[in-house]
Amino acid sequence: MKIGLIDVDSHNFPNLPLMKISAWHKARGHKVEWCNLFNEYDIVYKSKIFKSTPDYEYMPKTKEIVSGGTGYDIKNVLPSVIENKSPDYNLYSTDNISYGFLTRGCPRNCEFCIVTQKEGKKSCKVANLDQFWNGQKEIKLLDPNILACKDRITLLNQLIESKSWVDFTQGLDIRFMTEEIAELIKKVKVKMIHFAWDTDNMSDNIIRNLKSFKDQTQYSHRKLLVYVLTNYDTTFEFDLYRVYKLKELGYDPYIMIYDKANLPKKSKYKRLQRWVNNRIIFKSCEKFEDYRHE
Repeated sequence: MKIGLIDVDSHNFPNLPLMKISAWHKARGHKVEWCNLFNEYDIVYKSKIFKSTPDYEYMPKTKEIVSGGTGYDIKNVLPSVIENKSPDYNLYSTDNISYGFLTRGCPRNCEFCIVTQKEGKKSCKVANLDQFWNGQKEIKLLDPNILACKDRITLLNQLIESKSWVDFTQGLDIRFMTEEIAELIKKVKVKMIHFAWDTDNMSDNIIRNLKSFKDQTQYSHRKLLVYVLTNYDTTFEFDLYRVYKLKELGYDPYIMIYDKANLPKKSKYKRLQRWVNNRIIFKSCEKFEDYRHE
C-alpha cells in the first residue's frame, strides 16, 4: 500500500498522530510519504489539531481519505493499536527529541480548555516513558496535568532515570505541588519550568505553593515562568496584582490574552502584554503605570 500524510496545521511542531500512523504502516511494509498532489495513494491521512486552521484545499487521487484530530472532531481518537505505537521520528527528522503522553485527562475542567471534554476529568497514566522514548537527548511531554495523576511519583522517577532534558510543554499544576514532588522535579533535567495562574480561584493555594517551590528549589527567575491568562474572567486590577505578586515571588510572568484577535489595537491588555513579555522593558520599567509606549 502507498500512504500519503497531510499535516494540515503545519505549525512547525511535529504531529504525533501522524508519526504513529506512519510507524504502524511502515511496520507492515507500506510505503509512507508526505502527500504529493501528483502521486496516487491507497489512503491519505489528514490531521488537524486546531479548529481555526483552514482545511487542506487540494487532494491527490486516492482510494480513501481519513481526517482526524480535534480540529475536525473533539472525540476523534486513534485506534488503540496505532495509539500505542512508538512514533516514527524520521518523519520530521526529530531523532534527538521524543514526543508523547504519559498521562491523559485533567480534573480542572477549565471552560477555556478542551482537555476535559476530550480526555476526561481524571488524569490517568496511559504509557510508560519507554513506549515513546528510546534514548533521545530531549523529551517533550504533552501531558495536560501529569501532577494530578496518582502515578506521578513513578512517572517522575522514569523521567529522572532517563537523564534526558525534559520539557513539560503544557506546564505543571502548582496546586498539586508538594515537598516530595518538588524534590523529584529538582532531579529532572529541565531548562525551564512553567506554571499557570489563570483565575482568582485557589489564589491563596497558588501563592503558597509557588513560594514553597521557589524556596525549596532555589531556581532563578530565568528558570521559572508563570502564564497569566487575561481578558477572560478576571478584572484588570487582578491581572496587575498577579504580575506584581509573581515578580515579588521571584517568577517571570508571561501574559496570555484570551480572544486577542477581537481586541482593539490600543487595548490595555495588549499594552500589558508588551510590557510584561518584553523582558528588557519589564526589568527596566518597574510599574505598568509608568509604561508609556503605545
